[in-house]
Amino acid sequence: MKRIVVGPFNRVEGDLEVTLDVEGGVVRSARVCSPMYRGFEQILIGKKALDALTIVPRVCGICSVAQSAAAARALASAMQLRAPENGRLASDLVRATESAADHLTHFYLFFMPDFAREAYARRSWFAPVQARFQAMRGSAAAEALDARARLLDVMGLLAGKWPHTLALQPGGTSRAVHRHEKIQLLLALRAFRAFLEGKLFGDALERVAAIDDAAALAAWRDERPASASDFRAFLAVAEDLALERFGRAHDVFLSFGAYGPEGAPWLAPGVFDGALRPLEPATIREDVSHAWLADEGSRHPSRGVTRPAPDKADAYTWCKAPRLDGRVVEVGALARQVVDGHPLARDLVARGGGNVLSRVTGRLLELARMVPQMERWVTALAPGEPFCVTGGLPEDAMGMGLVEAARGGLGHWIEVRGGRIQGYQIIAPTTWNFSPRDAEGRPGPLEQALTGLPSGDDESAVLVQHVVRSFDPCMVCTVH
Repeated sequence: MKRIVVGPFNRVEGDLEVTLDVEGGVVRSARVCSPMYRGFEQILIGKKALDALTIVPRVCGICSVAQSAAAARALASAMQLRAPENGRLASDLVRATESAADHLTHFYLFFMPDFAREAYARRSWFAPVQARFQAMRGSAAAEALDARARLLDVMGLLAGKWPHTLALQPGGTSRAVHRHEKIQLLLALRAFRAFLEGKLFGDALERVAAIDDAAALAAWRDERPASASDFRAFLAVAEDLALERFGRAHDVFLSFGAYGPEGAPWLAPGVFDGALRPLEPATIREDVSHAWLADEGSRHPSRGVTRPAPDKADAYTWCKAPRLDGRVVEVGALARQVVDGHPLARDLVARGGGNVLSRVTGRLLELARMVPQMERWVTALAPGEPFCVTGGLPEDAMGMGLVEAARGGLGHWIEVRGGRIQGYQIIAPTTWNFSPRDAEGRPGPLEQALTGLPSGDDESAVLVQHVVRSFDPCMVCTVH
């Protein structure tokens, strides 16, 4: 048995190391290490409850809005507040803007540059892909960054700044939208749509969103040459490299539900394992048997603790192992689309499970669906009506905030005693996806996804990168 340590990884937010045990040219097992401890859950203890709105967004500079939204929702739960319709719409727009920007950044800056590596120099598609996606030199990055900057005008108008806005509050959003600003919001979204339809997809968003199975996706890809759009270029590369065969995890998908009114979100909540099942947050437990944390047993996060134990035997990461009713689950854009019942996502998973191809396609499918929905939300804003309500926080209370960040389900649990935070626990998307083994020895999603990969040549070394990046990791959130 040969042991290979891969890492640290570039183009990943935070620190990540992966240990692969290789035998007979195949990865037999993998262990995923989050080697950097940050301790936000401890920093919050003893602070005034509303201070969470300022502290929690600093967990991450990429998905800070999602962290703000989860904190605001946990506090709203404790305060028994419900935002007015304008506040809900504005909050949805702010969170969707961050997620759309994240999906774009992942595809162009984090994921596609790996196909421009010299390991693929003999592939027929290499030259145009390298010219388009090579890190720092390819033509795509500057165009994508300009499109993202235009999209973030929506964030500026609604949230004041990004990252670390304070506009998201338990009772809604702090900034009202004026009538003329609705036009500015629509113009920003239409500029972003123009890039997506012109460069990323080479087609109308509505047509991409209507693709309903793998055969229809292949037919759409073949309508025009790979050079006609960046998504087509990816699909051509994915077919040549058979990426649908690699990176399969446990095929249990979790979504907390996203956007829309309470009780009827736009993207449905639930668990999908071949059949759709209801979401039961009470069954979430955090296992720390293989984390450098004091072993307090498997606990629901509302009663969770975070006590560092850096010398703990058999531990290999700072990441906890969250489980849902004892099951290992995967979160992310693909999970959201599968749980919501989109036919293309369901068909891809039925054919090959969660894999490199299906995860990236799920992320871009979500972009195609999200932007038209954001345009509808802007149209629904009603200037002159309330955007926020206020209320008091009980001296003693508990709250839960479940949202969907770009990378998947994000949960915050708060306990308040005497007006101050007694307990605060966070389960981030990458905590789910990059979790270690649990007490039963079950590997986390990425650990499972890496098992069975070929090993030994230059292309297989890059394949590990494709599998890791297909989850779009954010390690600073993982070790909050």
